[in-house]
Amino acid sequence: MRPRLILGSASPRRKDLLAQLGLEPDEIRAPDIDETPLNGELPRPYCARMAREKAEALPLGADEVVLCADTTVALGRRILGKPQSAGEAAEFLLKLSGRRHRVISAVAVRRGDRLWERAVETVVKVKPLSDMEINAYLASGEWQGKAGAYGIQGRFGAFIPWLQGSFTGVVGLPVAETAHLLEAAGIDIHGVDA
Repeated sequence: MRPRLILGSASPRRKDLLAQLGLEPDEIRAPDIDETPLNGELPRPYCARMAREKAEALPLGADEVVLCADTTVALGRRILGKPQSAGEAAEFLLKLSGRRHRVISAVAVRRGDRLWERAVETVVKVKPLSDMEINAYLASGEWQGKAGAYGIQGRFGAFIPWLQGSFTGVVGLPVAETAHLLEAAGIDIHGVDA
């Protein structure tokens, strides 16, 4: 009998990415934690801490494995979180325009007292954006609730000519690394009960 898989995220994108592995979570429990970066905290340690704290915040039964993740957009040492307004989203998009940035996706899997973690970093290039492109993207509303004010799997994908790393990591869950962590925690992703 495989352990019950708990997805510690309300993100429909993470649920879809799990489905690519042939996995349907037995339950979804979104943790409620403070996601404020610490003073001077750099993007990669911040992202890893968020995934870990989400996994540790959820109560688990003895037969349950929880999967949590965090995705952070980093421009140099600056963390571009989820914009609170269209104005802040516009500011983020202007900063990303014509530049490369990093997207860090951290995954934490917990079973009992054991925790498996991995952070994946992807370099993303955004083409120079015109005012018309930025305004049209803002009007679409796709920026809402997304780190860095964009989702690569939507309209913004047209503005990304190049990336180096994990496409699914930029979407929100690096599939290959997630599969490895889930297997370590006893979740068989090949459809054979252990």
